[in-house]
Amino acid sequence: MSSAISFDHLFRLTDGIGLFEHALGSVPRREHGYCVDDVARGLVVLTREPSPGVDLVRLLERYLAFVLAAQAVDGAVHNRRDSDGRWRDDPGLGDCWGRALWGLGTAAASAPTRRLRASARAGFLASAGRRSPWPRAMTFAALGAGEVLLAHPDDEPARALLTAAVEVIGPVGANPSWPWPEPTLRYANGAVPEALILAGMCLPDKVVLANGLRLLAWLLQVETRDGNLSPTPVGGRRQGGDPGPGFDQQPIEAAAIADACARAHAATGRKRWLTGLGRAHGWFLGDNDSSMALLNPDTGGCYDGLEPGGRNLNQGAESTLALLSTTQHARRLLASTP
Repeated sequence: MSSAISFDHLFRLTDGIGLFEHALGSVPRREHGYCVDDVARGLVVLTREPSPGVDLVRLLERYLAFVLAAQAVDGAVHNRRDSDGRWRDDPGLGDCWGRALWGLGTAAASAPTRRLRASARAGFLASAGRRSPWPRAMTFAALGAGEVLLAHPDDEPARALLTAAVEVIGPVGANPSWPWPEPTLRYANGAVPEALILAGMCLPDKVVLANGLRLLAWLLQVETRDGNLSPTPVGGRRQGGDPGPGFDQQPIEAAAIADACARAHAATGRKRWLTGLGRAHGWFLGDNDSSMALLNPDTGGCYDGLEPGGRNLNQGAESTLALLSTTQHARRLLASTP
């Protein structure tokens, strides 16, 4: 199973302002502009890269500057920016706020230079005092807060944000057939157990950690079909609904599973979580419900979705970052695994 990484397509999608959201095939669709959701994901991926070269550090600097520019003085965050550099929406506390904190917190903990870490931490603190009413936004924010706490265990704003996120995510249900804290599996589902696992590690809280691990084990069971990952499709999945496979399947789902499994392995050291990571990585390479690879080896990009008999041939930012993130985990944790 190949774990080679190419950032070629990420460079192709990036200009002097930021990371273009959409592509037509492999060509950036400049008319659609940029979004913080993707640039913050890019910040996470670049921060995770070990020993990045000068070109990747410069890219990281550009993404960090983009996210910092999106912050309003009250800590809310813009999301949409056009190709002329103008913000096209009002700042808010939705997913883009949560993902901005995820990117900033990850960079504050692990960016390759002291200057970048300090800049990211200042940005994290500028938004960490806010709270979102939306569980998924708080879930993403929790991932950033946890990264800060792993590096700075005494950081009280990060601790308060992570504690609040656990409360907003809600209790894990007692019903073994549906312990999920929401009535529907929606999007980036793996981020929910990962946030709980990270909170259990950092707060620390053994009950929260156990709940996160239980949710992840259940999610892997629900999203495995014939030994391969079969992610929740765009339309979601309700309790008692069609067991699948469902389409179209998005790369972000496989990447969220990979993130959660890598986190669970860090928390427990158990090899069972590497099996889940391997399924997520394999999904990109053709071990999926359509037996089609999502990786485009010619561009280094990732196709935007898996359909019943094919692929969405566009290679946008979200998909490509999902591939890169999952491949990073596979390279680090699976390369030496028999």
